[in-house]
Amino acid sequence: MKELYGIIRLKGKKSLLKGSMILGGLSLAVFVFYIWGMLSPLSPGNGQPVKLTVTRSSSTSSIGQMLFEKGLIRSARFFNLYTRLRGVDDQLKAGTYTFSTAQSLPEIVNELVKGSDDGRVITIPEGFTLKQIAQLLEKEGLVSREDFLAAAAEDDFNYPFVKKLPPGPNRLEGYLFPDTYRVGSSTTAHTIIDLMLRRFDQKMKEMDYYRKVEAAGLTLHEAVIIASMVEREARVDRERPVIAGVIFNRLQRDMPLQIDATVQYALGSQRAKLYYRDLEINSPYNTYLIKGLPPGPIACPGESSLLAAVEPVKTSYLYYVARPDGTHAFARTLDEHNANKRKYIR
Repeated sequence: MKELYGIIRLKGKKSLLKGSMILGGLSLAVFVFYIWGMLSPLSPGNGQPVKLTVTRSSSTSSIGQMLFEKGLIRSARFFNLYTRLRGVDDQLKAGTYTFSTAQSLPEIVNELVKGSDDGRVITIPEGFTLKQIAQLLEKEGLVSREDFLAAAAEDDFNYPFVKKLPPGPNRLEGYLFPDTYRVGSSTTAHTIIDLMLRRFDQKMKEMDYYRKVEAAGLTLHEAVIIASMVEREARVDRERPVIAGVIFNRLQRDMPLQIDATVQYALGSQRAKLYYRDLEINSPYNTYLIKGLPPGPIACPGESSLLAAVEPVKTSYLYYVARPDGTHAFARTLDEHNANKRKYIR
């Protein structure tokens, strides 16, 4: 009887073990099936395109919720868990994406980590200052004004001409080449600045500018300062070398440059009209009070102004005044200049 009881108990244990293994296997299968379902596309085969915009303030949870509401994933909660386990929940980038309902969750997450290649096109106008560029980029939703100015002032950029610039918040003023650029919505301030510095360096080489600067008896910094003043003063290309010639003539005669654009830079705003009190501002950029060049560029000059700075027209002009149409009346003497002012300034 004891032997029979032992056999029954042994068989019972084996059955229980077998049952546990079967249940464990079923549980594992269900778990694997669940995970596979969560990772798989909602619409295998030919999916539908779905556009999604992720802002810089979007959290991982809000991104997961947007993906769920757009019909791209099965669970926002699983999305959060998946990105956390992969260690990429803090690497999802802002941008405008076009996903497909045929994409798997890993494919969607990979795109979010890589960043969108939406190819935003932005034009930086000639004559813009660092602050104006920062405001434009912020308005376009690319980077914040604060991030851009901080990167311009503090980040390291591997260009020889940058290494020679005096430190300070405006150190890159004049060196961000005004042009049309193609950038993604997730592009950082550092990357945008590096792109513009690279374009500046390319232009310098294309124009053989480094040699022309040396031939003109200038440093690169001096040339860019002069070019920036020409950029802010001139409205038509044919006058840029003439205005540059006036600047050189006044420098050679130890005359103050008396350029309104430098005073506007010192004031921190572009004003249609300057008053006598504005001309008394205590600033090294006030060329009405300080002789010689200002300490740095006052804007980002374009190619025409850069060339004018190293290839000025040789002239005896010492003065100029703006006409209503944007061109200038040039003069050799103060009497001629005053006559032009009476004629054109109302």
